[in-house]
Amino acid sequence: MPVVQVHLKAGRSVDEKRALVARITDAMVEEVGAVRDRVHVIVDEVPTESWGRGGVLLSDQ
Repeated sequence: MPVVQVHLKAGRSVDEKRALVARITDAMVEEVGAVRDRVHVIVDEVPTESWGRGGVLLSDQ
């Protein structure tokens, strides 16, 4: 049971996440021979006030 975790800045649409999950699943099936129904993709959306880069919160940039 492969599990892929994706951490993204919040704000993507459901359609964008749907497409991302489909493409990641396709890649796991094609590249490593995973069984499609066993591939789990977890999309973790992080609010900008909880994500920092270069010592600054993204919400402050």
